[in-house]
Amino acid sequence: MTPEVAIDIVREAIFLILTLVSLILIPGLIVGLMVSVFQAATQINEQTLSFLPRLLVTLFVIIAAGPYMMQRIMDFSEGLIKSIPMVIG
Repeated sequence: MTPEVAIDIVREAIFLILTLVSLILIPGLIVGLMVSVFQAATQINEQTLSFLPRLLVTLFVIIAAGPYMMQRIMDFSEGLIKSIPMVIG
């Protein structure tokens, strides 16, 4: 295995991780920002109000995008396993 091949595999893995994590985090961050603006405007200082909507949105995104995320992980794993003979030999 050459260093270029190893770097390419790690680069693909990191890009996949960043893509999947951002798919989960960005909607939660947007909802958290909207709730924070609402709390600042109404001066409601309740911790549950900021936590519960983010939790629900995150769970919804995981449920809705779960098949897509698993397909991306399976494609990467399958490509990695299929490239073993090329990497070794």
